Amino acid sequence: MPILRDFFINLSENQFLNSAAQKYGLKLGAQSVVAGTNIPEVIESMKELNAHGISCTVDNLGEFVYEKSEATKAKEQILAVIEAIHENGVDAHISLKPSQLGLDIDYDFCYDNLMEIVGKAAEYNMHVNFDMENYARLQPSFDLLDKISETYDNVGTVIQAYFFNAQENIEKYKNYRLRIVKGAYKEPADVAYQEKHDIDLNFIELIEYHLLNGKFTSIATHDHNVINHVKQFVKDHNISKDKFEFQMLYGFRKEMQLDLVKEGYNFCTYVPFGSDWYGYFMRRLAERPQNLNLVTKQVFTKKTNTVLGVAAAAFVLGRLTKKSK
Repeated sequence: MPILRDFFINLSENQFLNSAAQKYGLKLGAQSVVAGTNIPEVIESMKELNAHGISCTVDNLGEFVYEKSEATKAKEQILAVIEAIHENGVDAHISLKPSQLGLDIDYDFCYDNLMEIVGKAAEYNMHVNFDMENYARLQPSFDLLDKISETYDNVGTVIQAYFFNAQENIEKYKNYRLRIVKGAYKEPADVAYQEKHDIDLNFIELIEYHLLNGKFTSIATHDHNVINHVKQFVKDHNISKDKFEFQMLYGFRKEMQLDLVKEGYNFCTYVPFGSDWYGYFMRRLAERPQNLNLVTKQVFTKKTNTVLGVAAAAFVLGRLTKKSK
């Protein structure tokens, strides 16, 4: 559904709608996919997941960071999260976006912020994952990873299956803990696959490569077909369950998350928190429009429709789905 994908991506990049979402906060219903607006709330959410045998990676949400003061505020928040995870004995690690820490402002400034975060996490033997963003930020983010890896080894990153150079990068970073995803930004045809079939095929190939050759693989998907494929693949190749985990987003496919834990698989939930949830959620719908079906009742309320106009996405999806049947 390329039309829907583009639609959701365009919404995610709309700064006006993003600001409106922050103004109205989680009263719009996004609490079903965001684990709180502050650190105490997200700690309690993660404790609850831990009680079910689920580990967490926590993301301090934030978009459109173009001032050093905003990046510094984000850094301080992430440092506070690291302290709270340690103090509360929560099974969790950090996911962060370099752009939130100043990548779009000044490279060296961003590097210093990241070094402070990774250094603090290293004190507590905590992993830090560098989330990858759009293509323009791809190489600078890898460069930051390379430079920080000269000092610390508690870092990993994300490989996005829609990029043509994904195989090259997964080979380069095979000795890192990697999260493998399909990708959730709108990228040009000269750098990324455009068709779902091609992305899905590359996604599987990347997962298989890293399971066979990599350090540790986080398989980020809600697709039961991919999950079943992985289950069979690790069985056929005698790959230990300690070498990988399945990963899903907070609030999505809760029963499947619990079922995978019961089956003895490592499971990690991606836990976002904060008021700046809009861009994050729209990209999740762009990544896999079927996700809309998983959260429609909880998120899309009359108030949401009126304030944000997001209901247009649900309407388009419904119309196109009916036509395709």
